[in-house]
Amino acid sequence: MPLEAFKSSAPLTLGVELELQLVSLSSLDLIHASPDMLALLGRRRFPGNVVPEITESMIEVSTDVHTEHAGLLAQLREIRDALVQAGDRLNVGVCGGGTHPFQQWSERKIFAKPRFKEVSLLYGYLAKQFTIFGQHIHVGCESGDDALFLLHSLSRYVPHFIALAASSPFVQRRDTLFNSARLNSVFAFPLSGRAPFMLSWEEFERDYFARMEHTGIVKSMKDFYWDIRPKPEFGTIELRVCDTPLTVERAAALAGYLQALCRMLLERGEPMPSENDYLVYNYNRFQACRFGLDGTVVNPHTHESVSLRDDVLATLRRLGERLQPGESTMLAHLGQVALDGSDASTLRREYEDRGSSEGMVDAAIAYFRDAAPG
Repeated sequence: MPLEAFKSSAPLTLGVELELQLVSLSSLDLIHASPDMLALLGRRRFPGNVVPEITESMIEVSTDVHTEHAGLLAQLREIRDALVQAGDRLNVGVCGGGTHPFQQWSERKIFAKPRFKEVSLLYGYLAKQFTIFGQHIHVGCESGDDALFLLHSLSRYVPHFIALAASSPFVQRRDTLFNSARLNSVFAFPLSGRAPFMLSWEEFERDYFARMEHTGIVKSMKDFYWDIRPKPEFGTIELRVCDTPLTVERAAALAGYLQALCRMLLERGEPMPSENDYLVYNYNRFQACRFGLDGTVVNPHTHESVSLRDDVLATLRRLGERLQPGESTMLAHLGQVALDGSDASTLRREYEDRGSSEGMVDAAIAYFRDAAPG
């Protein structure tokens, strides 16, 4: 099936998807609750969209299309409140975090949907191990060429989003020493990583996608698990590297950051993206996953090694010079994250304070509810 034409959309519009954990309030382990949650949410007006994810211990929610941070945040708060109310009726906790700290992948159930069954048959145990939780951010693009320009121009900023969103330090009751262990699971899939370097949508469609389709490996863009991928049916690019944050406030701030970066990049004031930008891509990506904001990244243009924290703060200052109405709150929020640490640091502190993985999950549920953990 040929790749569909890129649907032009309003430039710099925003949409967010969040994959969320469904947790038993008695054991604090993941629970197979998505069929019940979806049935309950389907009987009332939901402020966004909610769909199943690959296993029954998770759901995905998404917002409408927004033009600015404030409206996006308001809707995410409505979505959160609806989820919390539904969870309370079912005795199910809802929370963020890129991984659940002690769930056993072998106990997960694949949701009864044809595509999920196909994925399970193809990838075996990796499908159940894909019970990990990420935030995806869509940014509208006027054309396919603009989408590919932004996709590749953003490559040097991918570590920023990994580090700022990191919330998956624990797996199987052990501190992995990674700030984002979730992305290690994504990297296990053969069609993950980075998109091929092309700046023409016509070239991408003809010389890459059509050839991949002819091999029988892929049928649509959904088969690619790239860090950033184009979504022609939406007219967007989709950033996929963020762990799901503990709060919707951070989720909205990350989306606003991406929007502001894309606005700056579309000014065409930076060097044009090139294949050479990817010489340091995997190294920088690893540094962000492993060390978070304490990592070191190499600038692909100057070859200078810099602290990831300093690089984020410098970029926030540059964006502050181009401040749009309503963006000061978003920039301030992320500036504080850069100084204080990400949700990965928060979860480690909760583990130290509470002394157990269960206590850490209980705190994550409270953060999502917008309540102070007690």
